[in-house]
Amino acid sequence: MAFNIATFKTRALSAVFFVAIMLAGLLWNQWSFLALFLVIHTGCWWEFYKLMDKIDPKFQQVPSYLRYLLMGLGVAFIFWMSSALSYPLWEAWNLHNLGWYMILVIGGLTLLAGLISFKKLTLDSVLTLIAGFLYISLSWALMVKLRGRITAGFQADLGWVLPVILIASIWINDTMAYITGSIFGRTPLSKISPNKTWEGTIGGIILAVMVVSYGGNGLFDLPLRPLIFVSLIASVIGTLGDLLESKIKRMAGVKDSGQMMPGHGGFLDRFDSLLLATPYVWIFADLFL
Repeated sequence: MAFNIATFKTRALSAVFFVAIMLAGLLWNQWSFLALFLVIHTGCWWEFYKLMDKIDPKFQQVPSYLRYLLMGLGVAFIFWMSSALSYPLWEAWNLHNLGWYMILVIGGLTLLAGLISFKKLTLDSVLTLIAGFLYISLSWALMVKLRGRITAGFQADLGWVLPVILIASIWINDTMAYITGSIFGRTPLSKISPNKTWEGTIGGIILAVMVVSYGGNGLFDLPLRPLIFVSLIASVIGTLGDLLESKIKRMAGVKDSGQMMPGHGGFLDRFDSLLLATPYVWIFADLFL
């Protein structure tokens, strides 16, 4: 019992610290938001490489310099996707313009490194690197792009609002799915994640949509319809993102992707739902808001 209590305290303290860091990064200003997701971007790539090394021994032959260049290209892509108005640097320069020039330079170096390493790369390794870029760098670039949106659907400069709605939807869905699944869960959702049930999943999605939609509308006077769609997309696709990462970990033969938080796993464990949900929320926002 003492061990369980100690473990619970460790998990609780690390969770409180994690939430505090997340809220500070999300809400302080646009630069703290960018810095937060650059750290998350780096952590996700680092763990992705470790998992791929375990899944495919031939992937271990991918040179370190090529791996770091691809991570750097991801940072450049995030800069380029940022709002020019939100990240001014000096005179006519802004982070968006800087990102474009970084893409040209780092992209060229990445292609050169790929040619130099050609004999060490298999087709599967190349496809894995491309998949990693789409899975990690594209998702966080679109998150930063969401931060700079001015959206007619909300009649306001959203700033941090859309990302916070997205993240809150996923957190609430995870919590509610766990609670409802513990009480009513009977039918396993998938062999990939045997602890998840259909009852918990459906309950989590419904409760997340209700809490986010009516909470956002009642407390902050945000329009109800966009809240419903964003929270629904985030909850459904986020659940699929969690299953996808569980499948990757099972293929790698590991329980956690890393050790970012004591008792809570790594970056990919914490942000797997958000990684997959962000592009879909961005598509919805770009088309309808």
